[in-house]
Amino acid sequence: MPIKKNQGKKPWAGRFTEATAREVEAFTESISFDARLWKYDIQGSIAHATMLAKQGIISRRDADLIIKGLNGIAQDIADGRFKFRQELEDVHMNIEHALTERTGQAGAKLHTARSRNDQVALDLRLYLRDEIQAIQGLVRGLEKEFLAQAQRHAGAIMPGYTHLQRAQPVLLSHYLLAYIAMFERDRDRLEDCLKRLDVLPLGACALAGTGLPTDRRITARLLGFKEVSENSMDSVSDRDFVMEFLSNAAILMSHISRFSEELVLWSSTEFSFIELPDSFTTGSSIMPQKKNPDVAELARGKTGRVYGNLMGMLTIMKGLPLSYNRDMQEDKPLLFDTVDTLKSVLTVLAPMVRGIAFKTGRLRETAAAGYSTATDIAEYLVKKGVPFRQAHEITGKAVLLALQGEKELEELSLDDLKALSPAFEKDVFAVLGPEASVRSKKSLGGTAPELVRKSLDATEKRLAKGEQQARKGPARKKG
Repeated sequence: MPIKKNQGKKPWAGRFTEATAREVEAFTESISFDARLWKYDIQGSIAHATMLAKQGIISRRDADLIIKGLNGIAQDIADGRFKFRQELEDVHMNIEHALTERTGQAGAKLHTARSRNDQVALDLRLYLRDEIQAIQGLVRGLEKEFLAQAQRHAGAIMPGYTHLQRAQPVLLSHYLLAYIAMFERDRDRLEDCLKRLDVLPLGACALAGTGLPTDRRITARLLGFKEVSENSMDSVSDRDFVMEFLSNAAILMSHISRFSEELVLWSSTEFSFIELPDSFTTGSSIMPQKKNPDVAELARGKTGRVYGNLMGMLTIMKGLPLSYNRDMQEDKPLLFDTVDTLKSVLTVLAPMVRGIAFKTGRLRETAAAGYSTATDIAEYLVKKGVPFRQAHEITGKAVLLALQGEKELEELSLDDLKALSPAFEKDVFAVLGPEASVRSKKSLGGTAPELVRKSLDATEKRLAKGEQQARKGPARKKG
């Protein structure tokens, strides 16, 4: 049976006697989403061609033609002159086809000692390496806005909550530092992800390696990878680094969502703890008085989207036999969407945090109400020699007495308190205010002002050091 004329468009045409059905081309193409990898595909191809020439597998002249052609294609793509074609399936074949058209037989030699299997694994690692560093910078920028608000409100007191019930007074800056601690762990996790990402897969070929005299260490040096993958089958089938990033992104989004939930609650009339900037809220099409926290709500909602991408990726990989399977093509929409979502949320959240107006008077008033210093009374009794369990019970009775009399704890008389325990003295009233409560929390990590000030200073130094390191960039080996 004669081969169809248009079969020559496919790199694997030799074995086939029929043209690919249009429905199959539309179903299997990935160029509609993997075109964004073009820069990394070209970067990897230039390094690969350089290595092939150094090893004498192709001539230096052919390598020069290939590199010149690839740089020209890169410029055309950057300038919007390059047309990606669906029938060429993916970013790899679109670029290789254009290269061959420009350089002839030299371009046809580029795919020596590699496969699209290891090529896409390389592209994804290069892409994600850049994106993780960009995301780390955005997280650091968000931390700086939290820190600025914490420094601005260093002495402000607010109610701390458990179970969304008023618990104990804390400093507002202590609360803001709690989120900075979360974001620092997020950046650490991303840094850890970079360590496992920093492994060159190119050269594993389809799954078994090659019989040609390649030197993968040359390619690794040219691309700035610290390590070369040890197992060719694992190299082409590994997407752990994608799953790890998606997991880290999901945890980061969970922290953003928690804060967003608090913004929604706190900006309500019922709480009235904050005023969100007008420029980061929206109104109602029917109710003129409304000021809606849409940015916070969308950040909270997009968290589910990132979770879904993680679950989708885990599901794709859970039943795949070694090594490469076409299912893995579906990793890119999930990864790209997560990167885009995360960056968009971080980009909008930082300036919104900067514009939040904290109603410190309302916060302090609320912190003083609701018997939030009850634990301080119990600890007062402990200092007087009362066992904690007895002190807890006595304080509970004091709260009940205040509730029945519709009073706050500081409105109880000394006689009222002495009727509950002879350990009470006049000095008990010194511990009943929110300021005294906050000052007393001097245990390591507590909300006492001097501890919070040290934490603010340490955080500022860490962020400054992180910025300096980011400006220097990662130390990469050069070939």
